[in-house]
Amino acid sequence: MLNIGCHLSSSKGFYNMGKEALKINANTFQFFTRNPRGSKAKNIDENDINKLLKLMNENNFTKILAHAPYTLNCASADNKIREFAFMTMEDDLKRMEYIPGNMYNFHPGSHVGQGKEKGIELISDVLNNILKEEQTTTILLETMSGKGTEIGKNFKELKAIIDNVNLSHKIGICFDTCHMYDAGYDIVNNLDNALEEFNSIIGIDKLKAIHINDSKNPFGSHKDRHEKIGMGYIGLEAFKRIINHPLLRKLPFYLETPNELSGYAYEIELLKRNYN
Repeated sequence: MLNIGCHLSSSKGFYNMGKEALKINANTFQFFTRNPRGSKAKNIDENDINKLLKLMNENNFTKILAHAPYTLNCASADNKIREFAFMTMEDDLKRMEYIPGNMYNFHPGSHVGQGKEKGIELISDVLNNILKEEQTTTILLETMSGKGTEIGKNFKELKAIIDNVNLSHKIGICFDTCHMYDAGYDIVNNLDNALEEFNSIIGIDKLKAIHINDSKNPFGSHKDRHEKIGMGYIGLEAFKRIINHPLLRKLPFYLETPNELSGYAYEIELLKRNYN
């Protein structure tokens, strides 16, 4: 079975996200923990969450994925910006324990001219201060396209972050297909090579989820502009290979394409039709 979902709005609550996922034949979903530009999170409604957990259990949902706000920058040179990222992520991880055993994804950050080594050090420091042995949530570092001073554009940078984290068993990786292609990993013509490189540097066991997005820009552009499945430079044939690859096919896939709910329903049906 193809484990697939899309990004849904959390404004109407967890249970409604679960119902929306079922409407489009998804068995998972991604959501922002709060406004994607960063703000105070809504109060936890335990009844709403319990209804979601029941729905997930009854409908064989795979792990759901929370996404941190885009504005967080754990690698910033500004102490206040790093403190905001720390406080937000710490609060998010506490809230995630109401839906135990799931995943939390974030963009590692931008070093803003300090150099990648310093940025990696700062990101790892934030993670060392928020990770707890008792937590059930796995934190995912997202692969990035490499625009500006982003950290995480290659596997070595992600590995360096993980190596500096004490509770590294709580850390995983989320592939973003658009980001990887834009960063210079040729997942269209050399998917096996990219996966072999990942395995040799980080280890395939650390790969926990995939953001499945086409790209509006050509290979190696470092642009990060998502496109609908099959309508960008990656193309449908490449996505067929990705969802059916032996190392990837059992992972959860999350669509972040520029779509409304009906568009996501179409893409989910399209990908399921091409899943062997």
